[in-house]
Amino acid sequence: MFHKTIILSLGLMFLINCNAQKETKTTTKVNVDETGVSNKEGEIIYFNEGENKFLKEYQMNVTFKGISEDSRCPKDVTCIWAGVAVAQVEVMGTTTRPMTLNLASMNNKGRNYSKSAEFNGYTISLADVQPYPGATEGTKALNGKYKIGITIKKGGENPTTK
Repeated sequence: MFHKTIILSLGLMFLINCNAQKETKTTTKVNVDETGVSNKEGEIIYFNEGENKFLKEYQMNVTFKGISEDSRCPKDVTCIWAGVAVAQVEVMGTTTRPMTLNLASMNNKGRNYSKSAEFNGYTISLADVQPYPGATEGTKALNGKYKIGITIKKGGENPTTK
């Protein structure tokens, strides 16, 4: 009889412990949602280099792969051309294959630079690229330290899935 009581009480303790762990995981999940991943349409979503986020409200996975080109004029330097930064952003819808978008910090059709690209009925635009290069360190020192901000807006009447 005594053994049955011990086994029953140990079993109850394990079940209570499992329930406490489930409650902790639920709380953590709520905190993740409050970190700014979910946002209103048109608000800036920030990514560190190499960061990946699933944006539930757009049903797409977005990864900031890196900066392929950064020819922006360094701080405190006078340049003829302001330069451009080109971010490689990989997007993938829940029912589409991944696609890499090259988003530039400025529009220049002659050089094939565009701030925005269409994907899955949404317009994805590059809003911010940080940090800005300095005169002494240049852009090589910034590898791996870039941070971008993008905006996502619903596309026009005839959305295309790429």
